Amino acid sequence: MYTVAVTRDFIANHKLIGGDWGAENFPHAHHYVAEVSIESAQLDKHGYLVDITEIEAALGKTVDYFRDSMLNDKPEFAGLNPSIEHFSRIIVEKILPLIHPPGTGALTVKLWENATCWSAFRQTF
Repeated sequence: MYTVAVTRDFIANHKLIGGDWGAENFPHAHHYVAEVSIESAQLDKHGYLVDITEIEAALGKTVDYFRDSMLNDKPEFAGLNPSIEHFSRIIVEKILPLIHPPGTGALTVKLWENATCWSAFRQTF
């Protein structure tokens, strides 16, 4: 199985809802790091799983959409607690249509909220 990955960092704001989360119930920022990894047993005719520049462009477009925003105000988070679990899934859903891997495999986003806490979501294609 081949794997290729790209990371980007960005800052976004949110406030948690639906529970007593203390200070997390109030708007605050996180310095996120998003790692996109793609796995497949197949490579394209150039020997790429997906060209890294294609992954960088898809991740860059997605990160730019969320950068410096209030996640609670984004339509993707309507009715959801803007947790890193939901956020990692939403990033996968935004990136997958923008890349073109050969064959079948999986795309995973590991989203770091700080230096010690992360969540990941994996979607097969």
